[in-house]
Amino acid sequence: MRVISLLPAATEIICELGAADMLVGISHDSDFPSELLHAGMPRVTRSTIDPEAAPAEIDRMVRVADTLGDSLYLLDADAIATLEPELIITQGICDVCAIREADVRIIAEGLRNPPVVLSLSADSLEEMLSDIRRVGAAIERWQLAEALVTRLEDRLRKVHERLVQASVPRPRVAIIEWTDPIYNSGHWVPQMVRRAGGIEVLGKAQERSRVVTMAEVVASKPDTVIVAPCGYNAERAASEGTALRGQKEWSWLAHTRVWAMDSNSFLTRPGPRLVDGVETLAEIFHPTVFPRPSRSRAVELRSA
Repeated sequence: MRVISLLPAATEIICELGAADMLVGISHDSDFPSELLHAGMPRVTRSTIDPEAAPAEIDRMVRVADTLGDSLYLLDADAIATLEPELIITQGICDVCAIREADVRIIAEGLRNPPVVLSLSADSLEEMLSDIRRVGAAIERWQLAEALVTRLEDRLRKVHERLVQASVPRPRVAIIEWTDPIYNSGHWVPQMVRRAGGIEVLGKAQERSRVVTMAEVVASKPDTVIVAPCGYNAERAASEGTALRGQKEWSWLAHTRVWAMDSNSFLTRPGPRLVDGVETLAEIFHPTVFPRPSRSRAVELRSA
């Protein structure tokens, strides 16, 4: 089967199911697992924004696109036609920050042999696991998909069992998904916090992230603040978190545990590595129960 994946989470799911050889095209931001995505793999999407731009500028571009009804990501229709896919996997959860499902369906319907279009719209951990099953069925790897889901559920259960056995209190947690302006966490992330033994004090499960004021953040009285801007790895998140510490309005962080986390890999992509994210959060929240997280996943930002 010839498959095009238009989102990194779907690319990761396909590779986890041992079907990397089915991929004939992927999104520009599909980067894991790198050993299975060769350099010559066609990229059929591109971004209209500079990922290295300052947070405020990226936010401005997103707002302009939202107002105009534009997407920040573009499809290469000619490349898709040349690749002759039998299946295209896209998403239906956001029309601004990812490829729009409607655009994909228009292109697919115009091809000589229209492919099946599978849209993933996970808004929770359970729905992410369901999407793994859906992808497995679409590429005829349903048994492998069920086995993968079982392994992921087992890992989540082990985190829960260790927390129950340790009987440790739940810290109050604020995950900062963007810094200028400040966004709380949304969708599946508050659920991840709870699964990891914490209480998300700003975001609500299965709701979109939203702008929050500094007064709201302070009033939520978090024990732990995790700086995890959407799309950032741990190193870049740590740099952003360190910069925040130097700002007067964030001076209260001196009395709070502050961590920076690789959001790009473990929080924002609704794929198998969300379970790695739960494990990493548990390691941050409960250092007496779990080992310290790898610096490639999360970095503690200590006061000067």
